[in-house]
Amino acid sequence: MATGTPKRLLLVAATTGYQTTIFAEVARRLGVEVSLATDRCHVLNDPWGDQAIPVRFEALKESAAALAHGGSFDGVVAVGDRPAYLAALVAELLGVPFHPPAAAAAAINKFAARECFRKAGLRVPMYSRVALDQDAEAAASRFQYPCVLKPLGLSGSRGVIRANSPQEFVPAFERIRNLLKSPDVAQLSDPASDHIQVETFLPGREFALEGLVTDGRLHVLALFDKPDPLDGPYFQETIYVSPSREPLSVQEAIIQAAQLAVTALGLHYGPVHAEMRVDGDRVWILEVAPRPIGGLCSKALVFEDGAPLEELIIRHALGQDVSRTRRRDGAAGVMMIPVPRAGIYQGVRGVDRAEVLADEVIITAKQGQPVLPLPEGNTYLGFLFAYGQTPSRVEERLRRAHKHLEFEIAETLPVVSRFGGIY
Repeated sequence: MATGTPKRLLLVAATTGYQTTIFAEVARRLGVEVSLATDRCHVLNDPWGDQAIPVRFEALKESAAALAHGGSFDGVVAVGDRPAYLAALVAELLGVPFHPPAAAAAAINKFAARECFRKAGLRVPMYSRVALDQDAEAAASRFQYPCVLKPLGLSGSRGVIRANSPQEFVPAFERIRNLLKSPDVAQLSDPASDHIQVETFLPGREFALEGLVTDGRLHVLALFDKPDPLDGPYFQETIYVSPSREPLSVQEAIIQAAQLAVTALGLHYGPVHAEMRVDGDRVWILEVAPRPIGGLCSKALVFEDGAPLEELIIRHALGQDVSRTRRRDGAAGVMMIPVPRAGIYQGVRGVDRAEVLADEVIITAKQGQPVLPLPEGNTYLGFLFAYGQTPSRVEERLRRAHKHLEFEIAETLPVVSRFGGIY
C-alpha cells in the first residue's frame, strides 16, 4: 500500500465469522486502519485491540445510518450474507464503491435472486414460494417430484431438503418451519422467513466460483470442483478443489453464466461467491452471494507472492487494481469437516495422523459446544487443507486425512421441566 495517511476500512461481520482475525492480520501488514462492525458487542474477542462498533442485524437500516454517521471510511468489506447487505447500505451512504443495496438484498434472498435470473433469460428451475402458515399437505399436491425445499433467507445449505414425494414433502416442510421459528433465526425478524421456496430438483455436478466484480465486470479468481455428489436429502458441502478438472469449454460456460448472473442481480463492486450445477452442457446458477467464500475456506486460495484472498479483497475495496493477480501454481483443496450427529462436542482423536496426510488441520469446534448437522446446523467441526501438483492428488489426501479423525460427540438428553413438559 502507498505511504502517507493510512486508508480506513470498515469490516462488517457476524458473530460466527471465522475470517475476521485473518482480515485483521492482513490489514496490519498493509498499513490499513480497520474498524470492525459486528453484533458481538461486549463479548467480542477483539483482534484489533480496539472496541468494535456494535450493530444489530435485525435493524439494518438504523445500523447503517449509525455507522455512516460515526466516521469516514475509504472502503467497506463484508463477511457473511446479512453483513453484505449492511455493508451495501453503509457504502451507499458513504459514497464508497460496493454492491448496490438492492442488488445485495436480491442476492441473499433465494426467491428474489431466481426472479432476477428468470427475467434476464438465465436457466432456472420451476420455483414457487409457499407461505409458512400454509397447510403442508395442501402445498405438497401442487409440485412435481423430486423437488427441493429452501428457506429464502438462510445461507448456504442450511434448511435445504430434497423431497421425492408428497409424503416426504410434508415432514420436510414442517422441519424447515420449525427451523425458521427457532430463536436464532426468528430474532433476525427477516420477512423472507415468512415463506419457503420449492424448486424442481436439478441433477448434475456442483461447482463454486470465487471472483471480484469491478464496475459490473466479473474477474474470476478461482473455480472449484465439488467432487462429492450433492443429491440430498440434505446438501452437506465437504470438499472444494481448484483448479477445476472440467474441460475448458465447461469452465468457460460456467464463467459466462456467472457473469450473466452478476449482471442480472446488478452486483457492481466487490467480492462474489457463486454456486452452480452443470448437467451436460447446461449451467444452472444456484446463487451469487455478494461476499467472499465463507469460513476458513479462503486458506485454500493463495495468490502470487503468497498473498491470501483477504489481501486481494482489501486492496480491491480500497480502489487498487488486482486484476493481474493470479493464483499460485499447483492445486489446492479444503474439506469442511461435517458434523456427523447432534450433541455436545467433547474432542477429537487422530489429528496427529491426519496432519501427516493433510498440510493443515484446523479444528474450530470447542469442547462443550452444542453441534448440529444439516439441515438445522450452520457450522463445521473444522477444516482440512491440502496442496499439491494435481487436483486428484489433493482430493485423495483430504479424504485419507479425514478418515483418521474420530470425533467424540456426547448425546444431548431432553430436559424435563417442573411443569412436566419435555424440551
